[in-house]
Amino acid sequence: MNVTLAVKQYVSKMIETSGSGMKVLLMDRETTSVVSVVYSQSEILQKEVYLFERIESQNREPMKHLKALCFLRPTKENVELLVQELRKPKYSVYFIFFSNVISKSEIKALAEADEQEVVAEVQEFYGDFIAVNPHLFSLNLTGVSRGRSWEPSMLQRCTQGLTAVLLSLKKCPMIRYQLSSDLSKRLAESVKQIITKEYELFDFRKTEVPPLLLILDRSDDTITPLLNQWTYQAMVHELLGLNNNRIDLSRVPGVNKDLKEVVLSADNDEFYANNLYLNFGEIGTNIKNLMEDFQKKRPKGQQKLESISDMKAFVETYPQFKKMSGTVSKHVTVVGELSRLVSERVLMEVSEVEQELACQGDHSNASQMVRRMLQNPRVSELDAVRLVMLYALRYERHTNTILPALKGELERRGTSEHLKQMVSRVVDFGGKRVRGSDLITANDAVAITKQFFKGLKGVENVYTQHQPLLHDTLDQLIKGRLKDSQFPYLGPSSLRDRPQDIIVFVIGGATYEEALTVYNLNRTSPGVRIVLGAATYTIQGGNYWARPPLKSIGL
Repeated sequence: MNVTLAVKQYVSKMIETSGSGMKVLLMDRETTSVVSVVYSQSEILQKEVYLFERIESQNREPMKHLKALCFLRPTKENVELLVQELRKPKYSVYFIFFSNVISKSEIKALAEADEQEVVAEVQEFYGDFIAVNPHLFSLNLTGVSRGRSWEPSMLQRCTQGLTAVLLSLKKCPMIRYQLSSDLSKRLAESVKQIITKEYELFDFRKTEVPPLLLILDRSDDTITPLLNQWTYQAMVHELLGLNNNRIDLSRVPGVNKDLKEVVLSADNDEFYANNLYLNFGEIGTNIKNLMEDFQKKRPKGQQKLESISDMKAFVETYPQFKKMSGTVSKHVTVVGELSRLVSERVLMEVSEVEQELACQGDHSNASQMVRRMLQNPRVSELDAVRLVMLYALRYERHTNTILPALKGELERRGTSEHLKQMVSRVVDFGGKRVRGSDLITANDAVAITKQFFKGLKGVENVYTQHQPLLHDTLDQLIKGRLKDSQFPYLGPSSLRDRPQDIIVFVIGGATYEEALTVYNLNRTSPGVRIVLGAATYTIQGGNYWARPPLKSIGL
């Protein structure tokens, strides 16, 4: 099961269907993201697609020499825009592809508008989601719920996105959901309703063991999104912001103008693909090795590369090298900025305290560590609040709680009112009263593992080990031990065998740490294939909790 490949195949088939000749790709805001994540512009240009336009753009010029490939979500707005387009067509012929199921009445409206008979094809290609990684997808939604209830339009959109994933992977699954979450049950029922209604679309070849869809709620594990991560993709997303594979580096001090926005795509960047899940120290070492290989090709001018600063200076000193190695200069800039932020925000020290709170049970020691970090002026406002949030979740009902004192420390630091409110809100959202699973127990405490990488001076990186709750849930599921009392099946049927194809969907967002868990389970569990998805763009740390208002917890 590979969601990236599924979307790429849809796009390739669209282009093939239209035959040879120059083409324009007409998209909406959402399908633009769907395509841009799996295909670079240069790749599509090689397939005779020379122009990219938005359906809502009012300034498009008529170009009768071009064929139009329309890839659109089947919304009322898009159908109306298409109707207007077909009444006054700007292109010679139209091949229309909807990213999800479209109604007969809307097809009729399009047919009636096509008076000049320019439409050659209308099909449904179910690429209605963002394929972040081969085993990870997102719907890029925000505000999916109001408290414990679905925002009606968001329930429909999540249902559409999830059924599109199932159709693209050719899976008609049995469904399990998190019993403690009404949101999970509603979504499970909504997906089942579509599968029943569109039974012909879901009439795939039966497998010996039916696929399984497991629907979870973020509220069951609110700790994982609060932890800093040390793998490359997760750090880039958390510290720099990764949006549809793009990073904005314009605020990086002294950044080259060519590197103000860079693209990180595992499909088109071998270094990124190889280092996606490696920790920060290993990445620094790998960049050093790569640059030294290039440096050896030069007859003279040998330099020692002792730190990331040396690497940046090296790249800037040799323009011809820079021209040869755009990938290297990009990653040196990215890793250099990550290194600067880690140092500036003392993130290794912050991370150790986070791990103490998440994985250990020594209240006295944890209290001292959190207090010490709150008194450190180098700790950012957001990191300080996250530490207090972790403390509030971990020691929610401890008899000797120091939560009022920690809130006082936040007050003394001048923390904004919005962020201070997050402490109580995170407990309301994912505290002990709400959780369906026992997220924190003394018996399940995971020891912190530290690995020091001293091959690259200046990056003595600490790799911290934390297992998200999703790991235990999937481990139990794979072994056939996941309790029906906590994760019931929708309907009377249940699996007799251990599941092999598993689609997991987390309402409220998934994290890159959980994506790494799925990646590792796929590697180490023979015969098991897992895909992870979420309503909101993949989250980690402050990028999740710092968005107002928290009540719209889909974020």
